[in-house]
Amino acid sequence: MMNSAGAAKTLNHLRDLGVKVSIDDFGTGFSSLGYLKRLPIDALKIDKSFVNDATTDPDDASLVMAIITLAHNLRLKVIAEGVETEEQLRFLHLLRCDQIQGYLFSKPLPIAELEALLLRGLSLKPGDRAQSKPHADVDSRRLVSAA
Repeated sequence: MMNSAGAAKTLNHLRDLGVKVSIDDFGTGFSSLGYLKRLPIDALKIDKSFVNDATTDPDDASLVMAIITLAHNLRLKVIAEGVETEEQLRFLHLLRCDQIQGYLFSKPLPIAELEALLLRGLSLKPGDRAQSKPHADVDSRRLVSAA
């Protein structure tokens, strides 16, 4: 990020092509609130380290709430990484987190297995339920968002 003007120009060009831009692992490492102002981004991804204990650690819960509120106030989508439990999913749903990803829905898969999972999800009709794990009880839009 030594040349943030150049990075912003490149990201704007990518967005013009229809590419969505996210800041990954927001709240850790080199992520900065200044990027939210200077860079054309569409979403923030909440790092798994905050999501892990958000339902048991009040400090992590507060950070997750703050990130979601901040992002929504800036008209950004929020993606939570590392969702592994129904309790985490319910907590994030209450906070209006836009998308989730994590082992609750699926472990990383080879492309052929991912395609099969998505095709099963897309073939569901409204009101149908996924046939696999109980936590895969999702409609096709949520399955695609989660993948």
